[in-house]
Amino acid sequence: MSGESTYNPGTGFTQWLDTRLPILRLAHDSFVDYPTPKNLNYWWTFGGILTFCLVTQIITGIILAMHYTPHVDFAFNSVEHIMRDVNYGWLIRYIHANGASMFFIAVYIHMFRGLYYGSYKAPREVLWILGVVIYLLMMAAAFMGYVLPWGQMSLWGATVITNLFGAIPLIGENIAIWLWGGYSVDNPTLNRFFSLHYLIPFLIFGVVILHIWALHVPGNNNPTGISVKSKQDTVPFHPYYTVKDGFALSLFLILFSYFIFFAPNVLGHADNYIQANPLVTPAHIVPEWYLLPFYAILRAVPDKLGGVALMFGAIFVLFLLPWLDTSKVRSARYRPLFRQFYVLFILDCLLLGYLGAQPAEGIYIVLARIGTIYYFAHFLVVLPVLGLVEKPKAIPESISEPVLAAKPAE
Repeated sequence: MSGESTYNPGTGFTQWLDTRLPILRLAHDSFVDYPTPKNLNYWWTFGGILTFCLVTQIITGIILAMHYTPHVDFAFNSVEHIMRDVNYGWLIRYIHANGASMFFIAVYIHMFRGLYYGSYKAPREVLWILGVVIYLLMMAAAFMGYVLPWGQMSLWGATVITNLFGAIPLIGENIAIWLWGGYSVDNPTLNRFFSLHYLIPFLIFGVVILHIWALHVPGNNNPTGISVKSKQDTVPFHPYYTVKDGFALSLFLILFSYFIFFAPNVLGHADNYIQANPLVTPAHIVPEWYLLPFYAILRAVPDKLGGVALMFGAIFVLFLLPWLDTSKVRSARYRPLFRQFYVLFILDCLLLGYLGAQPAEGIYIVLARIGTIYYFAHFLVVLPVLGLVEKPKAIPESISEPVLAAKPAE
């Protein structure tokens, strides 16, 4: 979609570099003169916000790693040392801890925008799959990072999650022992999680590059879901969308700053300020808020293996989404019936998130089972059926054409 390069080296050095390593040409064609649909709204600004979040997490994580001690006897105190003795250590830690939550807020908005506007449909299937891979890596990094402060939730959250692998028939116990580096969550486990937590963000960065590459082949989707027909439908990425993304990022930073300076612990769990004690089990073990829907699915099933299978299945079904939704219309703007089920799906995800934070008993379990059933039904039943029976509204023939002149969809 990007077409021929418009980059013109302006100095002798840039000409010399361009003939040997055309990295400036790549940056210009990808982020300056890249033709972008002219009707993108603010929901499309979260891609840039997510890039900012990733870079912020990597930089603050590297600084924290300089002062952190990955040992069960010293980890908790090393975090307190960062908070109390390191210059601006409290700020770096709060940016990193709340940055994880901001990262997931942005990625959930990014994903739900893709679900609404059909950004997973052909020819963007690989783009969507790479996005789900990034999401999986984010969850792995976030879980391992939650263990590092070595508070009560760190220890017992790691114990609960790693024990799930023991439910796998035949090899589960061996996998759990391999993860632990012994027969329980202990010092080898903490060392491994610290090493992987440091590594995974760089893997995410690599997949993000592939994600952007896969985006630039077919080009951006847009609110109408109509492919770009001509240059009349596009504008250069800079300055039009750099300014728009910059404004959205400024608003996002205001929200981010509120949590850092005024409510730094509201998104965490108070028990993680109690040093890990393997002899005292917390009354209610919960992961961070962004993993709660999957935790609710896990606990909704009375069988351990079944719960694990459904929890991982809830993520795996996202990989299949481009082929489960058989409608040829991308955007929900022209799919009134789809919009209703889309709202139900969002409410279902919010319900599962709430239930994941509640005790696994009584009405909470019943509601979690109902929510789990609808979650899978939405992907495996609702979307395929809608693709067959739904009659979309009129769709314009091009981005530049007024909607009033649209023809009925076939």
